Amino acid sequence: MFTAEQIKAAHSKVQSGADFPAYIKAIKALGVTHYEAYVTDGHIDYHGANPYTVTVPSKYEPLPVAGEANTAAFKAGLLAHQQGKTDYLSFINMCAETGIEKWEISIEKMTCTYYDKSGGQVLVETIPQ
Repeated sequence: MFTAEQIKAAHSKVQSGADFPAYIKAIKALGVTHYEAYVTDGHIDYHGANPYTVTVPSKYEPLPVAGEANTAAFKAGLLAHQQGKTDYLSFINMCAETGIEKWEISIEKMTCTYYDKSGGQVLVETIPQ
């Protein structure tokens, strides 16, 4: 199975949202089936088969996440990030400010689902292949 070091190596190649599809392919090749990324502190839980989980620890000081999602502002910030206009930390700050608590990537379904603090789905996107 995969290790946190392998995940970190794959993630180190991501400079902007434009690099995301290649990152997904790389971690899929490692055996990752899905993962959850938490905006509050940046830790990520990566899951594989036969319930196998690796947690990549926090990357930054905790951020407060807005209590309610601002969907329009989030979608605008997400689009800018996907176009390569922002770096990862800028994207994380935008998520916190617009009320996104986490996102879940399903590599099997090739979807990314963003959630607010109450666990409600804010947006489900198909990941380009």
